[in-house]
Amino acid sequence: MIKVKAPGKLYIAGEYAVVETGCPAILVGLNKYVYVSIEDSKDFGTIISKQYENSTVVWKRRGEHMVIDNRDNPFEYILSGIRITEQYAQELGKKMRCYDLKIDSELDSPSGKKYGLGSSAAVTVATVKALCQYYGLNVTLDQLFKLAAIAHFEVQGNGSLGDIATSVFGGWLEYHSFDRQWLKAARHNYSLSELLAKTWPGLKIMSLPVFDKLNLLIGWTGSPASTSNLVDKVELSKEERRKKYLEFVHESSKCVEQMEASFQKHDLPGIQQCLRKNRKLLENLHEITGVEIETPTLKYLIESAERFGGAAKTSGAGGGDCGIVLIDSSIDTTSLLDEWTKHDIIPLDLSIHYND
Repeated sequence: MIKVKAPGKLYIAGEYAVVETGCPAILVGLNKYVYVSIEDSKDFGTIISKQYENSTVVWKRRGEHMVIDNRDNPFEYILSGIRITEQYAQELGKKMRCYDLKIDSELDSPSGKKYGLGSSAAVTVATVKALCQYYGLNVTLDQLFKLAAIAHFEVQGNGSLGDIATSVFGGWLEYHSFDRQWLKAARHNYSLSELLAKTWPGLKIMSLPVFDKLNLLIGWTGSPASTSNLVDKVELSKEERRKKYLEFVHESSKCVEQMEASFQKHDLPGIQQCLRKNRKLLENLHEITGVEIETPTLKYLIESAERFGGAAKTSGAGGGDCGIVLIDSSIDTTSLLDEWTKHDIIPLDLSIHYND
């Protein structure tokens, strides 16, 4: 039997702007995982997951028609991961086999709600990673990222794929998004083998140094958000207010680059200053687009952390899910976490995932 895992992730800075080609974000891989195992079967294969067996189908109206939105359905990402990896395996002359594929996820709460730790990305990466091992494909981390990014993008259709990069590489990461329009065209013009060998326009993935003084706290609001739907809403709004949106993208990129420079210098106050600036930029984005990023619960999480000397903001698309705090590791945060619990914010006891 083959068994692999892929970590969850959180965005630290650069959300929303990172969907623009070449724009950066900082993310971190966390020690909650999606596990995928594969073993041979004879006449037919199975895909089994106790977490996803009752997966909800989301739909909306487009005029009078019901439109199914499968972008929050984990099975769509699993099936896409299988399809892309097997296409690549066949290009390399591998014979297709029957197998049982089992998924086990730590990225959802016991009640089945998402923590907002990138479960769709992690299940895509884990599926592709397991099948690469199963078929004896000796892929590099860069090739694993590209295969999983293609599989994920062909389901979601938007987003930066920074969560895929973090599930592949782990640790603290600076990620610059590639040109997804280029990828759409390239899928028609190149084989997967050729695509994996190409330089993707705009793509940059760089590990950041770690230092003991930096402590990351995570609070979960218990209110899951749909990243794909929130990104859709910003897409709809940005055409109307293009100039202000482009200013946001420019300032976000500048802020992330300043934060990366502070990481290189192990400068915690500098990192915190950039985090606070990024929060303000996201508040500006809310004013531009009308998309609620910072809910009242997340606002309370942020303001309480600031009282304890931390710098805090929403993580990812916002609208629910998690808030993050960067704070000096010498500060006792017990009282802060107790305060969160009293206000129905669940502290997540997580640490950073680094690849072995």
